[in-house]
Amino acid sequence: MRLLIPLLFAGGALLPAQSPEAPFLKSELIFPLEHWHNHGSSIVQLPDGELFATWYHGSGERRADDVIIEAARRPPSQSAWGPRFTLADTPGFPDCNPALLVDRKGRLWLIWPVILANEWHTALLKYRITSEYPVPGARPRWELSDNLLLIPRNFERRVHEALEPALRQTPPGEKAQYLKAILERSSDKYFARMGWMTRVHPTVLPSGRILVPLYSDGFDFSLVALSDDEGETWSSSEPIIGAGSVQPSIVRRKDGVLVAYMRDNGPPPKRVLVSYSEDDGVTWTVAADTDILNPGSGLEAIVLQDGTWAMVNNDTESGRHSLAVTLSDDEGKTWRSKACLERDTRAKGAGSFHYPSMIQAADGTLHVSYSYFLNHLPEGAPRKSIKHAHFNLAWVKHGGCQ
Repeated sequence: MRLLIPLLFAGGALLPAQSPEAPFLKSELIFPLEHWHNHGSSIVQLPDGELFATWYHGSGERRADDVIIEAARRPPSQSAWGPRFTLADTPGFPDCNPALLVDRKGRLWLIWPVILANEWHTALLKYRITSEYPVPGARPRWELSDNLLLIPRNFERRVHEALEPALRQTPPGEKAQYLKAILERSSDKYFARMGWMTRVHPTVLPSGRILVPLYSDGFDFSLVALSDDEGETWSSSEPIIGAGSVQPSIVRRKDGVLVAYMRDNGPPPKRVLVSYSEDDGVTWTVAADTDILNPGSGLEAIVLQDGTWAMVNNDTESGRHSLAVTLSDDEGKTWRSKACLERDTRAKGAGSFHYPSMIQAADGTLHVSYSYFLNHLPEGAPRKSIKHAHFNLAWVKHGGCQ
């Protein structure tokens, strides 16, 4: 992909770029603001350098039966996104939360949940694969389409091991009733096997194992789908249990330990949650708080070409008005060099910038797509889109959030 170096962005000022390493940030809406709900994007770079982004679109989310998966493409020789097109549509059912992967063979994967009965816990996971990319801007021709069905590994046992001690220490009340309900559901095959949903990119290990991070609103925790044969067959990890540990993003340390960073769907204080696996994603530690702020929103972490870790998240404890990129040069022990893609300092909730998807392109630059909502506009005004940001590491290291 041709490196775009338009302008130096520094502290809110725009200055001419001085060198190929000069900090730059360039961003644009993939399509104009509209009243339709557009959310949950995912972005990848295709083998020829083309950008491919997808999201779900409709009059709502799980309760709106007109929700479909849309996509757009941007060829490497162009600076504008092509026209939107339907990527997946299950007529009469909401299609939500798409996740994209380009695997080691250069095949494009689309993985997403179809919501069968207008509740998140009725999600059925589906996937499609293609190695054919038609004319840039056109819809892919899928070569394989199937359901991704899982029997969660040691599910009931692990849930009871983790939650029974907590229940014994919890006084009667709403929390105790919640824990009891989760324990009862853990033995129900329907609840244990249905309702698992995607959010961020899958991870491919050096061994070739594919890990698809999943979460359940029915249980409020996560697990991972595993394949060791390029997606021919699937197994499940044990659950990643915690106080609202959902939407995991998985990175791999140099010593082989996997680290899952998760949205905090639990009680305050809100922090990014973390869990570890020492067996390539089969078993996981109970999720624990980090010191990274999280308002109960999605995030993504990736390992960059030079070994640096990058995370994009809402860097607040409440509200999604700030979206930041942060770097770690010690594999997550510390995070620094924060720079904000968005920061709305008006009344809380004026702008909402969330559910980011991040990749590093072949040229080393970074791309993030995210939901872009302008909540302060007059009733009925177009206010929602998906935004794309393109920047380099120098811009993140330059830092600053206005």
